[in-house]
Amino acid sequence: MKALVKTVESVIPVKWRDTLYVNLFGFAKIPMIAFISPKVLSLTEQECEIKIPLRYRTKNHLGSMYFGVLCAAADIAGGLLAMKLIDQSGHKISLVFKDFKAEFFKRIEGDCHLKNTQGAEVQEFIKKVIASGERENMTVVVDATVPSKSGDEVVARFELTLSLKKR
Repeated sequence: MKALVKTVESVIPVKWRDTLYVNLFGFAKIPMIAFISPKVLSLTEQECEIKIPLRYRTKNHLGSMYFGVLCAAADIAGGLLAMKLIDQSGHKISLVFKDFKAEFFKRIEGDCHLKNTQGAEVQEFIKKVIASGERENMTVVVDATVPSKSGDEVVARFELTLSLKKR
């Protein structure tokens, strides 16, 4: 798998690389991720922003985005940033989500952007996990917006408890 990743990194333009990685990971490990077709808009040490298109696969019976899709997308936005930072640490650390809370403020009737901006906090958390060797928990917040309909207004907020342990 590592050889495939290196080959992909050398051929695929940077702006598509993270999206391809997420979809390949989803296809191989968590098919729901590939099914909803997330696009990585930004993945840095500080933030992760993904976009989920509103289309037939992601709609509910009311024509808005299905809440299960939004929950999977929040998992991606919260987990992808942590996965990137764990990889950069050079340590083997297991990542799971312990619990999940969602608040919906408006119906999502357009392409949804989900953003986690806690990169610095997650980096410090990873250092704590490495130092302690024990399972540690941290809440990450993912905000959802629909730029085409309501600009930067937060239409949903997700809180996921990131649970990490050094292997």
